[in-house]
Amino acid sequence: MTRPDRVAETKATPAPVIIARDVEKWYGNGFHVLKGISLTVNRGEVVVMMGPSGSGKSTFIRTFNALEDYQKGSIEIDGIQLSHDMKDIGVIRREVGMVFQQFNLFPHLTVLENVMLAPLHVRRWTKAKAKDDAGQLLERVGILEQASKYPGQLSGGQQQRVAIARALAMQPKVMLFDEPTSALDPEMVQEVLQVMRSLAISGMTMVCVTHEVGFAREVADRVVFLEGGLLVEDTTPTEFFTNPKGDRAKKFLSQILH
Repeated sequence: MTRPDRVAETKATPAPVIIARDVEKWYGNGFHVLKGISLTVNRGEVVVMMGPSGSGKSTFIRTFNALEDYQKGSIEIDGIQLSHDMKDIGVIRREVGMVFQQFNLFPHLTVLENVMLAPLHVRRWTKAKAKDDAGQLLERVGILEQASKYPGQLSGGQQQRVAIARALAMQPKVMLFDEPTSALDPEMVQEVLQVMRSLAISGMTMVCVTHEVGFAREVADRVVFLEGGLLVEDTTPTEFFTNPKGDRAKKFLSQILH
């Protein structure tokens, strides 16, 4: 499946949702993890971020909703400048959904209650609306029949689909995925990737840190390659997987392509 229609539309009418300019970050021990990275993600784009372990991928994506701070540069999310102002951070977090490697579900709440929680307390929806929307989202990710169960009663793939539904419950403008399949058994990976594919087809703006090559080839508009805290390639999936420009990308691909 290719998506030239969406690529063409994005190029014809670019509407930036994420604008990162010269982002730099150091950890407390002096380690320079992000070295002046710039990236623009347009509305409706799917950007897959790849790179070896320690390249800065997860750190970079986590700066988009202030889960990681940064010391230099600027980040703008849907027109809001990301700063240390907690009010702005709160607004951005309401508009940016995130799915992590671990599911981070509340074990004492049912699946339905996990999905309802944020809309009830952050969006201030009525219980009836939150419940109705949560049911629709659980149906969308294919696990409505698990609504009354607790997370511990589900498989890893099912729990990750609940986590996706929970992030979608806030009606975000952007979805971030930080290696969402890395903690799953191989047979559970495809069920999560299928949900992500459906989101991409629906036009959701997505930034995904993943090593799932098939997903990147099929769904991504762009592949961004990080190495050593630098953004070294930003190109189409076809170009990246068949003709990477740099030696670092070639070495990385030789290790993950079998």
